[in-house]
Amino acid sequence: MHTLVPKTERRTVLLVVVMVSLMLALGLLGLCYGASWSTPGEVFASLTGTDRSVVISDWRLPRVLAGLVFGAALGVAGAIFQNLTRNPLGSPDVIGLDAGAYTGALFALTVLSGTSAQLATGSVVGGLIVAGVIYLLSFDRGFSGLRLVVIGIAVNAMVTAFNSWIVLRADLEVAIAAVGWSAGSLAGVGWEDLGVPFTVIAVLLALMASRAHAMHQASLGDAIAVTTGVGLGRLRLLMVLVGVGCTATVTAVAGPIAFIALAAPQIGRRLAGAAGVPLLPAALTGAVLLQGADLVAQMLLAPVALPVGVVSTAIGGCYLIWLLTKEVGRA
Repeated sequence: MHTLVPKTERRTVLLVVVMVSLMLALGLLGLCYGASWSTPGEVFASLTGTDRSVVISDWRLPRVLAGLVFGAALGVAGAIFQNLTRNPLGSPDVIGLDAGAYTGALFALTVLSGTSAQLATGSVVGGLIVAGVIYLLSFDRGFSGLRLVVIGIAVNAMVTAFNSWIVLRADLEVAIAAVGWSAGSLAGVGWEDLGVPFTVIAVLLALMASRAHAMHQASLGDAIAVTTGVGLGRLRLLMVLVGVGCTATVTAVAGPIAFIALAAPQIGRRLAGAAGVPLLPAALTGAVLLQGADLVAQMLLAPVALPVGVVSTAIGGCYLIWLLTKEVGRA
């Protein structure tokens, strides 16, 4: 026991160093890459104010930071729901929370005027409504993570169908905008789009970090959590609110970006060699995955840039096949 804890801590520290290095490297590449290549010297000159470039400071930098922060938020949201359900399939995009947030955003686009505030509010409300429905339907003489995942998959299918119906009934211009936005993209993200979302995500992540130990205790089993003084009802409510808040905030700005929340927590857990699904490795892995996926989306068919959601879905689909194959083999 005494040797296991230091070993896990060493792996976590090493993971932090490697992931931060990857973030810096991918961030530099993201600031250099574009319609015209900028040298690292030009990037540093623009960031330090020596020779400011609008392209680097106002176009590329917000996109790079959005990939970093939104990826971390999705990674944490995935870790929250995988801990809550004790199932590697328990992520917001699989159990329908992304679809619910998209429904709320569609309501803002089609019924309201579709302002940034309406999109954000609609996404959060839609995600919370779907989360509430799934939680109520899965609660039968006690909480069951497996039941929540299965019911969440079914609700996800129904909500996705409902979203398609809304798009088909909408005006052509609104429908085109909604379909394009639904792919999930960081293109066109500017400083004016990031102030409020970054603040909300920072508050949510800090709140969840303060309850990380209790969440870890709960992931080991209800009996252990209760004996250590964890209030499971309040903790689960907080976890749902934070998970939905992170997912909906990202969805309101960038659209639903699939599979980052599914893959990042499990990859981070394996790299850290930790028990449960820890938050820090999930956040770091999510940030690297979204940054990398966005760069691939820009480069794959250059000069045409793909939405990052297309690349993350392709990567996540391969990961999901591998995960399902492993779970079936284990069963």
